[in-house]
Amino acid sequence: MGRVFYAPGVVGEFFAGVGLLGRGIGMYTRNPRLVILGIIPALISGLLFIAAFVTLIYFVSDLAELFTWFADDWSEGLRDAVQFLAAIGILGLGGLIGVLTFTAVTLLIGDPFYEKISEKIEARFGGVPGEVEVPWWRSLRRSLWDSIRLIALSLLIGIPLFFLGLLPLVGQTVIPVIGALIGGWFLALELVGVAFFRRGLRLPDRRRVLAGHRPLALGFGVSVFCCFLIPLGAVLIMPAAVAGGTLLARKVLGLPIDAPAPSTPSAPSGSNSQI
Repeated sequence: MGRVFYAPGVVGEFFAGVGLLGRGIGMYTRNPRLVILGIIPALISGLLFIAAFVTLIYFVSDLAELFTWFADDWSEGLRDAVQFLAAIGILGLGGLIGVLTFTAVTLLIGDPFYEKISEKIEARFGGVPGEVEVPWWRSLRRSLWDSIRLIALSLLIGIPLFFLGLLPLVGQTVIPVIGALIGGWFLALELVGVAFFRRGLRLPDRRRVLAGHRPLALGFGVSVFCCFLIPLGAVLIMPAAVAGGTLLARKVLGLPIDAPAPSTPSAPSGSNSQI
């Protein structure tokens, strides 16, 4: 019976995480100043990654032949089928790595831009109690190191997923779902980084806190991951994802993410006014 009542809670938390991205998109798009502020670094990074992926597509057939050397002596039809699956796997791995590294690289390029977006989101909901002032160069260095660690870990997981993706049927159904969950987790870790840095918290703190709210973090991260797979989606969604990541950080740290209701003047004594 416990499991029956627990599952809806997990599902509800997951979709609450998806909702945080929706709120981030809404808050970002309603502020033209934030739109201009956020699109510049995402556009620069997007152009770099599009060029890299186009290059991968151009050489994918050569790479597929290289990775399927064992099939050189097989019949032409079977060899072509194996190479086709390898090409799909290579492009899939390239897409996964691109989604994960895009976030890290874009956050580095646009560190001051996204810091300002996150700061404005925090100010709307009461600011940051006990904010830690960190020089920009130290924040950039710390962000760079944490991003390198996240990228290295995602590569360690992404490479085995690449080889599993070559398996017939499973590689085209189960593995993409696992990839989205893993990619979403890493994106959530990355996108709360700005808000956590502001509080003097590092990558191990992010992992520990988000692990206590895993369905919520996965809902947010997987929704960002899926948006990033859409052509130009990463460029358009990245600033809103930073806004949503700030909301996620406040949520898991026990801080309010609802604007305080405006105070209503009290009616004069003896007034018979009606609402």
